[in-house]
Amino acid sequence: MSVTHPNAARSCFADADAAAQALAMALPMIEPQMSDPEVCGSGFLYIVVMDPGLSPAEASFDEAVLLEHAVGDRTKWDADYAAFARAKARASWQHGVDGHALQALHPHWLRKGDSMLWGAVVLDGIVVGVSGAHPPFDEAFATCIAGCLRAVAKQRWQQASSDRQLVAGG
Repeated sequence: MSVTHPNAARSCFADADAAAQALAMALPMIEPQMSDPEVCGSGFLYIVVMDPGLSPAEASFDEAVLLEHAVGDRTKWDADYAAFARAKARASWQHGVDGHALQALHPHWLRKGDSMLWGAVVLDGIVVGVSGAHPPFDEAFATCIAGCLRAVAKQRWQQASSDRQLVAGG
């Protein structure tokens, strides 16, 4: 089940619809991995995609969330993967670095209440947090989704350029 937040979008080419398209591109690779205990011990996953056009100075975390998506039956969760994914995404969004880099290289940036888990990435300003798989795979899935969102945004930009738009969204 996906929850999109279309009113929060400020990025012209990487909006909630683009995030949903990116997720749809990545899920066929991600979903079969949920049954592999070497990849995902829980069998569940939660994904949070942030608006790359909004910074913490411009919006609250909730306003900047473009999309949230659960993989697997949430009624069978053994932990709150949504809270974990949101916390990972929040920390990476606030600090502008991947969760692993934040934890390993910049622990002095952590504030009281920040997640000490990793599994969120920042790819060219696109932040995606994932929780439920083992941390390296949370990170891999987040990177895949962020890469797909970047590709969708580039494609949309190309179309706007081909249409001779001189202003984004114009």
